[in-house]
Amino acid sequence: MRQITLALLALISLSAIAQAQKVPPQLLIRAAHCLAVKNFLPLSQTASRTFGYFLDEKSYPGQKVIYVVNYRNLARSNGWVFVIWMTEHDGHQRFNIQNNASFVLAKHNFDYDGVSFVDPPLGGTWTQQHIAMAIERIETGPRFTLDKEDLSAAMASTTCESYMENSPSHF
Repeated sequence: MRQITLALLALISLSAIAQAQKVPPQLLIRAAHCLAVKNFLPLSQTASRTFGYFLDEKSYPGQKVIYVVNYRNLARSNGWVFVIWMTEHDGHQRFNIQNNASFVLAKHNFDYDGVSFVDPPLGGTWTQQHIAMAIERIETGPRFTLDKEDLSAAMASTTCESYMENSPSHF
């Protein structure tokens, strides 16, 4: 019985690692790049970071909003969430970082559907509920690992903006 339990734990760990090694989509790479160059990502001693994302094209008709989660560790029990509005024109993508928060996933003492905000996002209850729903959606999707090189590489046809500045950065 003990060997079966150990084998199951090993299998779960390997599947989590394999899931994090999928090839990240360009949309996520570009959004995470903007988070890095705009100094939104917390300092990290590791060479890579684990991300998840959700592209919302329904909540705001005619708009695209990307919710990006940067997990603190492989356990994925906490991390940071970012709300990024994206526009496209003539092959050029503009990423505008509009909100962020740190969160913890917990079965007890949660604010919204298992998500508790450590540093809540800007906005009221509706905003927090919406971001919590996006985190829950991201939890059901794949994880992607991005290296420091992925985050710092120059990106043609990408503009990064944030609510904390007046002028965009072009890469």
